[in-house]
Amino acid sequence: MSKKDYYEVLGVDKNASKDDIKKAFRKMAKKYHPDINKDNPDAEELFKEVNEAYQVLSDDEARAKYDQFGHAAFEQGGPGGAGPFGDFGGFGGFGDFSDLFDLFDTFSGGRRRRGPTRGQDLGTTIELTFEEAAFGTTKTIHYKRLDNCPKCNGNGAEPGTPIVQCPQCGGQGQIRQEINTMFGRSVSLRPCPTCHGDGRIAKTPCSQCRGEGSTYQEERKEINIPAGIDTGNKVIVRGGGSKGELGGPYGDLIVSIRVRPHEIFKREGANLLLEVPVSFAQAALGDEIEVPTLEGRETYKIPSGIQSGETRRLRGKGLPILKGSGKGDLILTIKVTTPTRLSLEERELFEKLLKIQNPDSDSRSIFENIKKNIFNKRQGK
Repeated sequence: MSKKDYYEVLGVDKNASKDDIKKAFRKMAKKYHPDINKDNPDAEELFKEVNEAYQVLSDDEARAKYDQFGHAAFEQGGPGGAGPFGDFGGFGGFGDFSDLFDLFDTFSGGRRRRGPTRGQDLGTTIELTFEEAAFGTTKTIHYKRLDNCPKCNGNGAEPGTPIVQCPQCGGQGQIRQEINTMFGRSVSLRPCPTCHGDGRIAKTPCSQCRGEGSTYQEERKEINIPAGIDTGNKVIVRGGGSKGELGGPYGDLIVSIRVRPHEIFKREGANLLLEVPVSFAQAALGDEIEVPTLEGRETYKIPSGIQSGETRRLRGKGLPILKGSGKGDLILTIKVTTPTRLSLEERELFEKLLKIQNPDSDSRSIFENIKKNIFNKRQGK
């Protein structure tokens, strides 16, 4: 398979200056370097083409031969020399790859120290009563977090002793490792294990934190619980987590909420659900009753003829709407109860009522009534 034109590979014309070629190489090398483009299966071959093109065009003698003879200048026995790359040896033997080294040193952050990093978030769970969740409250949280050592104030040095340059990284905060590969010399950078990226260490480590600059300490914080909160919601205390590194900000404290169930109310969002038992007489005649709410008792008038299972809504008697305005509703579900024990007087009254409502209360008349009801339903009556 014929090779691509080196000028085309770098995207420059034949009159390009050495600076133009170098700039083009940096751009294309960044685009195709295998360590940076691990998801591109063709990156390795493309980078090889870019590197080969640059090594030829950046060298005046090699470029002159290429301009005169093309790729044949570097073929075995060709006009350019004995080896596959003429006088320059095999691929990867050009120069000392200093441009490539400098290039990827820049990509990976160069010699800059590792910057400040945010502290770790911490989590805890608190349990609230139904009323605390409904009206809001204040809770005191006790927990442990990583914070500045109280003895050395976070610098890791025994009080009165100096902070010195890290001898392992020379104050750079990073350890640089050079690796020679078939694609040239690459660089990997990692935080210095001695100074943890700070570039400085304590000459005499603090006896309390052993030079770490931080210890786990008891923390006490008061947090405000908003009204209307529910199980599964979270309250975030900004800066309540562990300290950051190298002057980075504290993490957050994330408080998960669990609400104990109520004895009589059930919850549906901001609405409260309540089952209200009423007697046959109350359902038939209507009545004025008292129903409980979270704020006390509320008078409610039952309309006559209400059926078991029907619902009625008391507006604004529910829970505050979290992160909103107003309140939900109290939804009453009517449950007509059947007495299990009757006094003599109640039995006599029910018997009279039965005769009034069902004067022919035998099995035949009941069967006829059932058929009549089914017929009326089919006729839409």
